Amino acid sequence: MRNRLVLLPGWGLGSAPLEPLAAALRGLDERLQVQIEPLPTLDSSDPADWLDELDATLPADCWLAGWSLGGMLAAELAARRGDRCCGLITLASNSNFVASDRWPAAMPENDFTAFLHGCGQSPEATLKRFTLLCAQGGEEPRSLARQLAASAPGHRAGNLLQGLQVLAALDTRGALQAFSGPQLHLFAGADALVPAEAAGALLELLGDVEVGLIEQACHAFVLERPHEVAAAIQGFLHESGDD
Repeated sequence: MRNRLVLLPGWGLGSAPLEPLAAALRGLDERLQVQIEPLPTLDSSDPADWLDELDATLPADCWLAGWSLGGMLAAELAARRGDRCCGLITLASNSNFVASDRWPAAMPENDFTAFLHGCGQSPEATLKRFTLLCAQGGEEPRSLARQLAASAPGHRAGNLLQGLQVLAALDTRGALQAFSGPQLHLFAGADALVPAEAAGALLELLGDVEVGLIEQACHAFVLERPHEVAAAIQGFLHESGDD
């Protein structure tokens, strides 16, 4: 359905950070059906299992969008669905979350390894640290981090670890190149988790997609600046013929 947009959340923080964005999108276009779908809670760290679950759960022939990990999964699912996906939107989502020689514009491998280890030792402390990183670079980072932490759902430690392992395993470059539908990729200029340089790297990789950078915005820009993000998405939908 060209008037349906599915939003997938990021790691660990649930659907609440996307609610203001969903409301802003509905306010811009009452015809647009926006739904937020949770990420899988599987006893598996295989991205294929997560994608199978999402493919079986999410409606067909809709726009797929996602924040961070949700955007990476949306990219893979868009490529899998092909013509059965209206288009793809990613928000503060890297094609590789962990840096490597082939994709340096990402989180350093040592930092991610320490983060993964910390999650195994103390999931609650790691999730708190994650909220601080999400809010770093925002106008009121401490207040934003508290807001993220307060609305985060309870998770089994194993599921949090599996989500991080999926995050590390995904490499969406092939999916992004394979998907021929319209694409919009929005990045945040002050993101502490996904370097702003990833925007230029992605544009160099793809060339014919829309890539935007919201200056002086943090990783949690979906919560802190929902109206600005919604306006960019609505403009993209209109340009793509969804009017």
